[in-house]
Amino acid sequence: MANRIKVDIISDIVCPWCYIGYRQLEKALEIAGLEADIRWHPFELNPGMGPEGQDVVEHIRDKYGATPEQSAANRSQMAAIAEPLGICFDRTPGRRIYNSFDAHQLLHWAKDTGRQTALKLALFDAYFSRSDNVSDRDVLLSAIETAGLDRAEAEAVLEDQRFAPAVRALEERWQDMNITGVPAFILAERGLVLGAQGEDRLASALTKMATLPREEASPAG
Repeated sequence: MANRIKVDIISDIVCPWCYIGYRQLEKALEIAGLEADIRWHPFELNPGMGPEGQDVVEHIRDKYGATPEQSAANRSQMAAIAEPLGICFDRTPGRRIYNSFDAHQLLHWAKDTGRQTALKLALFDAYFSRSDNVSDRDVLLSAIETAGLDRAEAEAVLEDQRFAPAVRALEERWQDMNITGVPAFILAERGLVLGAQGEDRLASALTKMATLPREEASPAG
């Protein structure tokens, strides 16, 4: 069995299950005895979100019809799953959800630097651990520095929006593939796992994709 596998992850920075799913992937790779070449791809849960953001509870109510009590129960469920994975969600009342498009542009720029995952994790930490506004330029550039990337070049990327067309094209590609929710894991360019399904199920899919000849492989999960 090959000991490396390519994993493409379609996700949004403001998606808690995407953070959980990545930590599950780390454990799944250990279970499967594999190392991964990971590439992150853009997906916006709320592409029309304004720069001011929206209160999370209000947003969940408006988008899904959930009551404040249901939202609180869902957050408790996520926290119970996240904590053993080393994720501590900030549960301060009044948290907001923000537009993530500029963050995705920076991630697209970072894809060939070897620091893309470091940037993704810095953005996850900024949003979920500290409730930072990940549409704010200073927050984004702080994450750039945390990830060990060039701040001046990142500023130029944000200023001229050079990767905006590429990010939008990728988002349209996932829509064309009927990927409507995240996280979505594409394993070895041929197997698809949707959602944060747990490390055991993900490990099984990883093992399958790493062992099947390319012509025999089929989407997983």
